[in-house]
Amino acid sequence: MTKAIWNGAVIAQSDDTVVVEGNYYFPADSVDMALLEDSAAHTNCPWKGEASYKTVVVDGQRNPNAAWYYPDPKTAAAEIKGRFAFWKGVTVA
Repeated sequence: MTKAIWNGAVIAQSDDTVVVEGNYYFPADSVDMALLEDSAAHTNCPWKGEASYKTVVVDGQRNPNAAWYYPDPKTAAAEIKGRFAFWKGVTVA
C-alpha cells in the first residue's frame, strides 16, 4: 500500500499507483479530497500536457500547490489521467 502523508495526515493511499518520472500518481478515488483546495496554478509539460494544482490543507496548515494532476493529459501520458501526485514535503512511501 503506497501512502501520501503530510503533517501527520494520510492524503492518499492505494495499491494502484502509476509511477512516472519517479512520481507516484494515485487514483482520484484514493485521495482524501477534503484535504485539498483548488489552486489557480498551472504548469506545462511538453509530453504530459498542462498540470493543474491543489493546495493541501491539514489542521489549518497549508501546503500550496503540493498536489498536481493532469485533467486532460496528452496521449503519451494517458495512464495518469484522473490521478494525483504530490511533492513539497509530502512523504510518499
